[in-house]
Amino acid sequence: MPVGYTGRILKVNLSDLSYEIIEKSDYFYRTFMGGSAMASFFLLTEMEAGLDPLSPDNVLVVTNSVLTGTPLAGANRYTIAAKSPLSEGFGESEAGGYFSVNLKKAGFDAVVIKGKAPHPVYLFLHDNRVEFKDASHLWGHDTGYVQDKIREELNDDKVQMIAIGQAGENLVRYACVIQDLRHANGRTGMGAVFGSKNLKAIVAKGQLPLEFHDRKKLKELATYFAKHMDEHPVCQLLKEGGTLGWDMEDLDADGVLPTKNFHGGSFDRVEKVSFDQLKKTVLVDRASCYACPIRCKQVCAGGKFDLDPRFGGPEYETSGAFGPNMLVDDIELIAKAHELCNKYGLDTIETGMTITFAMECYENGVITKKDTEGLDLKFGNGPAALELIEKIAFRKGFGEILAQGINRAAEIFGPESKKFVCTVKKQAFAMHEPRGKNNIAFAYSLSPTGADHIEAAHDMPFEEGRWAVPDLYPIGILKGVPARDLTPYKVRWFVLNQHIYSLLNTLSMCFFTVGPARLFRLRHLVEMVEASTGWETSLFELMMLGERTTTLARLVLAREGFTREDDMLPERLFQPLETGILTGTKLDRQRFEKALDYYYEMMGWDVKTGIPREARLYLLNIADLSQF
Repeated sequence: MPVGYTGRILKVNLSDLSYEIIEKSDYFYRTFMGGSAMASFFLLTEMEAGLDPLSPDNVLVVTNSVLTGTPLAGANRYTIAAKSPLSEGFGESEAGGYFSVNLKKAGFDAVVIKGKAPHPVYLFLHDNRVEFKDASHLWGHDTGYVQDKIREELNDDKVQMIAIGQAGENLVRYACVIQDLRHANGRTGMGAVFGSKNLKAIVAKGQLPLEFHDRKKLKELATYFAKHMDEHPVCQLLKEGGTLGWDMEDLDADGVLPTKNFHGGSFDRVEKVSFDQLKKTVLVDRASCYACPIRCKQVCAGGKFDLDPRFGGPEYETSGAFGPNMLVDDIELIAKAHELCNKYGLDTIETGMTITFAMECYENGVITKKDTEGLDLKFGNGPAALELIEKIAFRKGFGEILAQGINRAAEIFGPESKKFVCTVKKQAFAMHEPRGKNNIAFAYSLSPTGADHIEAAHDMPFEEGRWAVPDLYPIGILKGVPARDLTPYKVRWFVLNQHIYSLLNTLSMCFFTVGPARLFRLRHLVEMVEASTGWETSLFELMMLGERTTTLARLVLAREGFTREDDMLPERLFQPLETGILTGTKLDRQRFEKALDYYYEMMGWDVKTGIPREARLYLLNIADLSQF
């Protein structure tokens, strides 16, 4: 009998509303374990290369992991993957909440979906069963309405679901998937893939028992976290103020708070968009994910925009994208932008960055009021940003152009706009400044999804003499590395950290509870997997799994024609910062290119093309997948 997993994969064909349940071996589960690695396996084996990501043939994958359902803080996330409508490459996004454990308790480790339903539907998964439910009456409605109606229909106000709003239906290329209204699979446009398949939601009701090898050990680990979380600085920061309370003012002080579409690194009104300001105005509660005692999620209500608490509240990324980077200093307006994005199903990072790109184009005369339909799209115009959120979600007027993403909008605006583009692989930067944190430069460049801030640990806590340096001793990093450094030593630091973060995506774990500079250390990961599955594992095996995860995603990219050229950073990062204590700092193009050489060599990839070499694929036990 499977231990740590159900052994059941659900394969759905929406075109004829059929399904089959397949079983996979213990060997399969130990090779991939879940999350990102398992999703990549199905993209490589079930999906043809070169297809339109919005066609019925795109493959949509939802996965949990061998740790899902355990009582461990941060161990109950899930992955959604497909070919991305935004990048036309590897699409993947994770989220927390309560859906993952319900999917597993409904009887499934993964759902693999092909085809397009003849009419809008939602899937209802429960008790090892699959039901196709008509969703015609839900089409055209926002995520809040959808959740309320489905729970009413199923007579269960606790049933969990992942759903899209109007942005996904309208195929906005960065539409996201929303879970419980407060959690988002935000990046890479997975909501548009749902919409292209006439899939409004996947609903899971988990009642089946789960088998684990050593429940006593799992309980001990959970107790350890609860007992010591108030002693750990990261847990303290998250418990007190979430990511907004942790990041905003600290990043500003360090000169790495993105400002004015990444022109600067400091915002002179940062206190107006801080957690303290949110707390003084509209913050009413905090929320959490399954089995996590931290409660890092914001919940906002009321205020001048009459905020709906069901949609939670803004964390750091949303606040940065609609705040300092847009030169907006109104925290209540930022909270409203968050609500609208969750309501319509839009990635807050991509939406904020796309509007900010349009603002820079407007201020430089590339576009005018004629293009914006009368909107005065200057930096700092928060009300205009709120108006554009709706226009983007419904693809109305000027929003039709912005709904296609920054790179496609730049093609329409003309060549003068391209110097304002801040994307990699057509995905916008997150709210972290790579010129001051060079590990983020690598992360933006080398993340398989495009610019991504959680591809590896951030630099500051790991500089020599800082408190987190010893956390990396178990993987052979025995001293700190400067934040602004592009040497081979920093590349090695990034590679090993990337293995860890890719591993966490495969184990469906939260980066804020596990890993370097976190309460759960690397040794705990070994104990967790052993306690769940009964496998005698090691940190070596898990690090190899992390590398396997990164390389599998790279194989997906290679099959879609991506090469080293697609890893290049945009011009903005080779220009000097204009504000903050790091004014004048920029990346050196030649040194960065040389650093990429070292990265490909260390990963066993071809230096000229960035494609994994055959020998490395054999070492990672995935050579058989390179043919697809």
